[in-house]
Amino acid sequence: MKTLLNTQDKAEIVARLQTLRPTSMRRWGKMSVLQMVCHLSDSFRGPMGEKALTPANWLARGMMKWFALWVPIPWPKGVKTRPEMDPQLGGTQPVDFESDLGELRRLLDRFTAQPRDFQFKPHPIFGEMSDPEWMRWGYLHMDHHLRQFGA
Repeated sequence: MKTLLNTQDKAEIVARLQTLRPTSMRRWGKMSVLQMVCHLSDSFRGPMGEKALTPANWLARGMMKWFALWVPIPWPKGVKTRPEMDPQLGGTQPVDFESDLGELRRLLDRFTAQPRDFQFKPHPIFGEMSDPEWMRWGYLHMDHHLRQFGA
């Protein structure tokens, strides 16, 4: 299963990021490609403690986390994100495509760096996660949104 722990899997994600253009069209959802880049950045900022996260309903955590991380099917389309991760609500607003993309690369590198210079905060839906779970989540989340824009 693909994970950001694997250097080849991370390199694949980086290569796919490089295929994005400011004119890339979404296949589903409401975000523009610029908003999606900011959404991915915010999604790394939260667990690294750079952005506050609001917890979701804790009842679904265990089974939902296991299913989302380990069942080998693509994530469903149209699932609402947390308001602080949504560029149309409380998330980071796009400024410039190239600089926003560069910031995403910086955050991805920090998220995957060893040793880490931060402690992971709990995921707002899945709660506490191990390093392997965070790296699997990071790959899957980026893969989901890159597929959203054909990358």
